Amino acid sequence: MRRLIQRLIAAIVLSIGIVAAAVGTSYGQDKVVSIGYQKYGKLVLLKSKGTLEPKLAADGYKVVWTEFPSGPPLLEALNVGAIDFGNTGEAPPIFAQAAGAPIQYVAYEPPAPKGEAILVPKDSPLKSVADLRGKKVVLNKGSNVHYLLVKALEKAGVKYSEIEPVFLAPADARAAFERGAVDAWVIWDPFQAAAEAATGARTLADGSNIVANYQFYFSSKKFLEANPNIVDAVLAELSAVDDWAKGDIHAVAEQLAPSIGLPVPVVEVALKRQSYGIKVITDAVMADQQQVADAFLALGLIPKAIKISDVARRPGS
Repeated sequence: MRRLIQRLIAAIVLSIGIVAAAVGTSYGQDKVVSIGYQKYGKLVLLKSKGTLEPKLAADGYKVVWTEFPSGPPLLEALNVGAIDFGNTGEAPPIFAQAAGAPIQYVAYEPPAPKGEAILVPKDSPLKSVADLRGKKVVLNKGSNVHYLLVKALEKAGVKYSEIEPVFLAPADARAAFERGAVDAWVIWDPFQAAAEAATGARTLADGSNIVANYQFYFSSKKFLEANPNIVDAVLAELSAVDDWAKGDIHAVAEQLAPSIGLPVPVVEVALKRQSYGIKVITDAVMADQQQVADAFLALGLIPKAIKISDVARRPGS
């Protein structure tokens, strides 16, 4: 009987240990920051540098990275809780907020208007944006170039309804562009630089004097409220990477080129058109974003009016 009791006690102790270990493991797994990134940009550099992981490990957090082909699916992942942090251009957050996604703007990069453009084949007869009337224009729906197209057409006196938009992701868009299935392609770097180098594509217009082409950083509202210090830590490491990048563009191009799958000179061209600096959100920048939202609403591209300031993190918060 005594041995039986001893075995029962041992079994209970073992069970308690297993449960405790499982709970500890589960708790450890809960302390994760999931970061969404695209093939190009400061988050890619931060990932490759590997400086964020040890910094967050000190706070008991593990970093999980997930790559996305463009901004819209990245913010959809943020919406459903698959990631906690990421970055996109101007347009994706407009569509995400209009759809009710719990996004929070937490930082931005200064304007980089030359980092996106409306391209045509080198032998195209089209000479200006006004020539796009009645033409097929391919772009990634809901991406930052969507706003470039809207504003470039407006400036040229062409109604958005007077062109035929074709919505494709960058890889498929380039294929359609190269085989002549569309007349123009609205695209961002480094795809823009790659098309210029490989096909001799001409620029009808870039963002200069048309749009700012901001890059924004986002957190989910839930994650930001629960972990403001972790968001600040990510932004601090991004700033450090940004400082390094702007000081040695060639070194950055050499580091990025293999992961992007582009030649170093092409990546250098794209990097030189990029902006540098990780900035806190300001009223002026949010006012610019409000203009994007209002333009999309007027065109019926989003279903309801939104107020950008409702989802902007203020300094010190």
